[in-house]
Amino acid sequence: MNFYRCLICGETYMGKDKPSNCPFCGAKEKYMVSAADWVDENLSIDKLSDISRKNLEKALQLEANNAPFYRDAMMKSRSIEIQGIFKYLSKIEAEHASVVKKILKCELPEPEKGREVATDDEIENIKASHEREKEATVFYSKFATEAVEPRVKRVFTALAEIETDHIKLEGGLLNRNALP
Repeated sequence: MNFYRCLICGETYMGKDKPSNCPFCGAKEKYMVSAADWVDENLSIDKLSDISRKNLEKALQLEANNAPFYRDAMMKSRSIEIQGIFKYLSKIEAEHASVVKKILKCELPEPEKGREVATDDEIENIKASHEREKEATVFYSKFATEAVEPRVKRVFTALAEIETDHIKLEGGLLNRNALP
């Protein structure tokens, strides 16, 4: 058995082979390293630049809104497949919030009123999810270019990649046009 740690979320994965994505935060395989080689990159941040702090705070609020939205969408879904997708997204978004909290050394903010609530319509929830992920990808890509600190740049780059994967997942569901 081998142990790998994610350079983004820091979680440990045990398995024969390195996973193609971190099972905790969704980061791509390139961010998974041998546990023996892992270093906590958050320790390299002495002080955050004003722009990185502002962008991290915006990212934290976005994730604080999205994780409970996905949990609510999961609870309201009739399809086992869609429930599973929303559960997966909820866990991933919660892990993203955890990553950002560690960098900011702060607590999770409350979700913005109404941003955590899903509808009773699965397709509308998938569409809303799709829009949320597109918004996050745009923000995170921009934030990665603005980041001064290498750790912050890496985190925002990885988050943009992860959210792009979610856009593809939701796009596939929407294109099927016939949900179970």
